[in-house]
Amino acid sequence: MGEFELLEQIRERLGASGPRVVVGSGDDASVTVPGGATATSVDALVEGVHFRREHASLVAIGHKALATALSDLAAMGAEPGEAYVFLGVPPDLDEAGCLELVEGMIELARATGTTLAGGDVSRAPALTLSTTVVGHAAAAEDLLTRSGARHGDLVAVTGELGGAAAGLVLLEAGRNERLDLIERQLRPRPRLRAGRALAASGATAMIDLSDGLAGDARHLAVASEVALEIDASALPLEAGVGDAAAIVGREPLELALSGGEDYELLVTLPPELYERAAAAVRETGTALTPVGEAVAGAGVEIRLPGGAPSAATGFDQLG
Repeated sequence: MGEFELLEQIRERLGASGPRVVVGSGDDASVTVPGGATATSVDALVEGVHFRREHASLVAIGHKALATALSDLAAMGAEPGEAYVFLGVPPDLDEAGCLELVEGMIELARATGTTLAGGDVSRAPALTLSTTVVGHAAAAEDLLTRSGARHGDLVAVTGELGGAAAGLVLLEAGRNERLDLIERQLRPRPRLRAGRALAASGATAMIDLSDGLAGDARHLAVASEVALEIDASALPLEAGVGDAAAIVGREPLELALSGGEDYELLVTLPPELYERAAAAVRETGTALTPVGEAVAGAGVEIRLPGGAPSAATGFDQLG
């Protein structure tokens, strides 16, 4: 397999570029004419750290590489635009395998209106995918950050939690009773439409739940200089999480708070805007659930059923 031949085969599969792309994959750099404001994020998946090939198909790995990056755009309330992908190819992955990876990205790119506008390939000791995504908004003030939460804001989450972590423990235990949970782990769903709906509904701050609610809530609290009080009994757990947790002797709430990779959205907004925001999120095919409040102070307090504080922490990429 040669680098140039592989890149040519990838380009043949990409299809037409989006309206902002003037020069796409195949030149020294892409050229875009975005207009308005842009949001840019980089995300990486490394074999042995973020996935194992014995657990996931190459198509699913490609999907996840793009989905995790797009989830950052969802948290900004941005419209997806372009993606740029670096592929580090290990010695045991052939050309056909590389193209399977790309097919997983292409499927999600088409579903989300994302243009795969360029990238690079190289040899690597382990399969590595690094994805840079660019999202768009009419103006910078239309994009959300982590730092806008205010005292008195309601704290809410989209969708359901714990499913991805439950899927991972099932994979690691060699169990396949709940293929829906395993699919949640292998093929995350970036909440792009819900993110834009929340931004348009008056949300004040938002973050995607990649490293577990306990850890990601702390990031938002620090950035906004508020404290977050969260009622763990209000968290919407995905069906089957309890059964999966029991298999490996863990608590369902632990998976929801610390497991990560749900790629749902944690959002703050004024209480009087909640009903409008919840209706807008329902239109995107998911739900919005209130789970707490932003108050004066610092840090995150998560109360378990019965009132005891949780000691849960999020996933640490370097831990």
